Amino acid sequence: MQRDKRTGREASYKTTTIPYREVLRRLWILDPIPAWAPTNNRLARLNGAPKHQLVDPALSERLTGVNAQAFLRGGGPRTIPRDSTFLGALFESLTALSVRVYAQAATAQTSHCRTKGGKHEVDLIVHTPDGRVLAIEVKLSASVEDADVRRLHWLRERLGDDCADAILITTGRYAYRRPDGIGVVPLALLGP
Repeated sequence: MQRDKRTGREASYKTTTIPYREVLRRLWILDPIPAWAPTNNRLARLNGAPKHQLVDPALSERLTGVNAQAFLRGGGPRTIPRDSTFLGALFESLTALSVRVYAQAATAQTSHCRTKGGKHEVDLIVHTPDGRVLAIEVKLSASVEDADVRRLHWLRERLGDDCADAILITTGRYAYRRPDGIGVVPLALLGP
């Protein structure tokens, strides 16, 4: 909790940020990605809050005053939640934008999955009306390690046959399938 400077009352960060977030959504700057709520839920304690992405990550250059070359050198705001970099957050927003466009063209919906308390999270879930799921993680790197796909394994184990596929979207040059069955797809190769 923090003290509101105008009223002198205590206010939470959540109640302070909600009005700003709503204005950014109405201006088409933020795009909420709804939380996934499967009908045959095999997952306990899913969080119902949306995840917000920039509608167009290219806006960040103008809004922050940091150009593309500075972003690539690690410049940009330093206060990013979790263990992400600002460029990583922008890469995830660009990926979400692309995935949502392709999913909509395929009459599928895009959500995200996070358990309450944040113990487990999958960046994007593409789901079809028949209940099939594509689980997607996003990583700002060309190399992939086992730790990068652990969330995909967690979800795939719980969904069983309902998980049509699980992929990790990267900045790499080549698409391939890992020995554990996880697909690795560069964002540049992603398409309908």
